[in-house]
Amino acid sequence: MLFFLRFFDYVLIAVALGAVFVIKFYGDNQDSVIYGAIALTVTIFLFYLNRNSIKEAKKADQKQQLAEKAELYTSLLSNNSSLDNNTIIPARTKALEYSQELINDYKKERDLARVLYYVLQISTVVLSGVTPILVLVDKIEADQGWLKWLPVICPALASIIASIVTSFPFEKNWMAANTAVELLEAEQENFILGISSAYRCYDATSEAEQQQRISQGIEQFIAQVNSIHLKQVQKPSDPQTEKKDSVSDTATAS
Repeated sequence: MLFFLRFFDYVLIAVALGAVFVIKFYGDNQDSVIYGAIALTVTIFLFYLNRNSIKEAKKADQKQQLAEKAELYTSLLSNNSSLDNNTIIPARTKALEYSQELINDYKKERDLARVLYYVLQISTVVLSGVTPILVLVDKIEADQGWLKWLPVICPALASIIASIVTSFPFEKNWMAANTAVELLEAEQENFILGISSAYRCYDATSEAEQQQRISQGIEQFIAQVNSIHLKQVQKPSDPQTEKKDSVSDTATAS
């Protein structure tokens, strides 16, 4: 399904480019312009619907994967166990969905901050580097009035962009979000496989003890996920320090 929707995305982009080509190069023909405009409008509308369909398909696929991961834990239990999987699996799936939502949010924040940081840094370097060249071009092409403004505009833009980079800690936000993603994914895998003693129940001697450990493991997992999330929200300081503190808390809880 995802493959088909993505392929349809490329088809719509090709149709939109074709419509723009027709409008641009056949502008003298009124019928061509009308048909091109209609095709472009319909294509944009279908592209928007298709992007929403892709997003929903990704969510459904991710939800199915989380449900399979939740079932993976119960396969580690003894074959003779009669625990109610109708209660265990939905609870574990819900806990995994909650942690995955936080991971997705932090990934979006990380990617946005990283892109802004690199774009602004490269823009500052480029604008600062071309300023001496523009000064020389201005002297050579003295009859071009607009060139006289470029040696003034480029340094001003470079200064503004440098101030933005200094004022807004894009790099720290990027590193902090990346740290949160790593910690949450590690905790999620720990919970799925039951690696630490806090999430392990398949070595219990009785079913009642297994049920109790499973319930406690879910509560511990939610508490640990909330702890990682709150540290990122309340302490936007050094990401490395936050990572060490979270790892220390995980070890203590384990």
